[in-house]
Amino acid sequence: MAEILVEPIEGYALSKGKKRGATLFSKIGVIGCGKEGQSISRIASWHGLDVVFLELSNEKIARALDNIGKELDSRIENWGLTPSEKKAIMSRIKGTLDYKELADCDFVIEAIRSDSAAHRSIDERKAVFKKIEEIVREDTIIATNSTTIIITELASEMKKPERCISLHFFVTSPEAKLIEVVKGLYTSEKVYERVCTFVKLINREVIPVEESAGLISVRLYVTLLNEACQVLMEGVATMADIDKTMKVGLGMRFGPFRTADIIGLNKISKWMDNLYEEFGNSKYKPNPMIKRLVRAKHLGMQTGQGFYKYDDNGVLVTE
Repeated sequence: MAEILVEPIEGYALSKGKKRGATLFSKIGVIGCGKEGQSISRIASWHGLDVVFLELSNEKIARALDNIGKELDSRIENWGLTPSEKKAIMSRIKGTLDYKELADCDFVIEAIRSDSAAHRSIDERKAVFKKIEEIVREDTIIATNSTTIIITELASEMKKPERCISLHFFVTSPEAKLIEVVKGLYTSEKVYERVCTFVKLINREVIPVEESAGLISVRLYVTLLNEACQVLMEGVATMADIDKTMKVGLGMRFGPFRTADIIGLNKISKWMDNLYEEFGNSKYKPNPMIKRLVRAKHLGMQTGQGFYKYDDNGVLVTE
């Protein structure tokens, strides 16, 4: 009688005893859930990752979840998403007030809003980085979404600075299929490669950037905005026609003034101050028009008025 061959069932991955490799990224943390944090959370959850974001109050958590839900609703209205898909995406996003909720995250991204001009935002971010480091695992990657702060300086006081990195999500065009990624002086090659894998996992292209305040996008944009303000002040053209020229003539999605309103003039003004402090070049100093609007609290879509006026839903008001 022929010998009966018996193969172990473990070979077919049906046994609980079979060891399986861990997923590289399964859960990410986001510190701060303003416009940038909401965009990061939605994109990561859209691609199947669990997300926990940290905010300062339950009211801010509720507001962030509501805004993410509204953004997904607009996708449903435009046939880009189904209600069941929205439900699945929202189920993967959780807000918290406690840093301890970040303990099992594979990747934590700092995206705080610096609302106070009383202190340098880098000091606030350094404190956040240290709090994250106290909670997460030793192999957890810690990143900043800031564009005008050098990651090497931000990571300089960390116990494991080699796991710190900088990356930039685009909020003016959340579905832009690219992310600027910056490897600092301390950043290990392994961490950089893992972050590049994360970027590809969420269906974005990596734009490698050497350390520079402002990266590519911010340095070019703020000089464009300053020049657009100068052209307007000289009476060369109207604000609407300057925006139209850049949109239609040069293919920008929005003109410089509309883009400023979307980003927030207070944020842009701080970008410019940081760049001027870093480089000492007057081309980065905020134009007087920008300063005047910020002083008047006309910050853009978030306040209903910036260079243009907006209704309660953020829709441009045409007069």
